[in-house]
Amino acid sequence: MTALADLQPDHRIAARDVFGIDSDLMVPAFGERDEHVPETDPVYRFNPAVTLAILAGFTRDRRVMVQGLHGTGKSTHIEQVAARLNWPCVRVNLDGQISRLDLVGKDAVVLRGGQQVTEFQEGIVPWSLQRPVALVFDEYDAGRPDVMFVIQRVLERDGKFTLLDQNRVLRPNPHFRLFATANTVGLGNLNGLYHGAQRLNHAQIDRWNIVASLDYLPNSEEVAIVQARVPSMADAAGTALVRSMVAVAELTRKGFAAGDLSTLMSPRTVITWGENIEIFRDPALAFRLSFLNKCDAAERAVVAEYFQRCFDRELDESYQNTHQ
Repeated sequence: MTALADLQPDHRIAARDVFGIDSDLMVPAFGERDEHVPETDPVYRFNPAVTLAILAGFTRDRRVMVQGLHGTGKSTHIEQVAARLNWPCVRVNLDGQISRLDLVGKDAVVLRGGQQVTEFQEGIVPWSLQRPVALVFDEYDAGRPDVMFVIQRVLERDGKFTLLDQNRVLRPNPHFRLFATANTVGLGNLNGLYHGAQRLNHAQIDRWNIVASLDYLPNSEEVAIVQARVPSMADAAGTALVRSMVAVAELTRKGFAAGDLSTLMSPRTVITWGENIEIFRDPALAFRLSFLNKCDAAERAVVAEYFQRCFDRELDESYQNTHQ
């Protein structure tokens, strides 16, 4: 099997044929599949505009950031494009535990010939930079300042990366690609939903060539996704049930936008709700356990009203109260 560093795209695929989007773009792809290539999800639904932005990143080496609310499938969208291109992909979540040393590398004591020696171990950035890898920074707007300045160096036009400890300047592999996902595009935690989100300086955001916005799926597509994930709901009765579930989710999103709720149901939550219905055989109980109990107590009456409007039945508050 060819080493990862030696892999390179050996053919091109038509975006129209593979992704079903209205574009004549021909995208480079790998014939050989490496262990770092994500698994293909055959039922994944692609957003045409976001897909085109991501494909531009792979084709023209554009730095692409995908912004959207939680559960819209930002990271998965990038992974599923990479999966169809056989492009190795590595995700790094920029939570508060990720440090500059994790990204750049550090000296470590290792055994060589029975002797303890100190050698430099590359972090994920120099490792990825030297290989045909799509590096994805998740939760980009949650990164610590020292971490963000490391990333800013990779975002420069030539993409060269200096390892000061090694007195080395790394040139990026011609097929290295860089992506990021974010909830707020560096504007901070404006609505209180994303604690830990940082404000990013304009110079940082300006280095991203393309910023795509990913919203929730249209009603019919979200229903199809839920049924694909929960096959037991694929019959006529299940379709009616899932439509009601998605209708509740859409009401929570409208309520969030209007300021009536401090949280909302993502497609991921709707899928979890469907999976829990399989377990508990009761949409109301599964709804409480999947979403309602995550809501602020003062907002549960509003959410219960959404459920009543879509299911034409009341949530059993007596059950909830006796089990708290």
